[in-house]
Amino acid sequence: MMEGFIVFAAFFILLLNGICVYRLVRGPSVFDRAVAVSVIGNNAVILIVLVGFIFGRINMFFDIAVAYALLNFIISIALGKYFEHRGKQTQ
Repeated sequence: MMEGFIVFAAFFILLLNGICVYRLVRGPSVFDRAVAVSVIGNNAVILIVLVGFIFGRINMFFDIAVAYALLNFIISIALGKYFEHRGKQTQ
């Protein structure tokens, strides 16, 4: 019963990732695209944890998810700093 719910949640998150990929490709601004990349990364962290639950190895997959979440956070900060610096150059 619980495994079916986890699989359903994983497919739902994959559907949400599809919507974010659409926003990434068709985003009206660069900031929309940056937010879409961040949301896709966060959803990937959740999917990694759900896969850990499915395989019964949550301790190993949780470590991978934390490392990926830190990488996603660093990339989001770097994108923000890049766009902030780029905006000051054009003024």
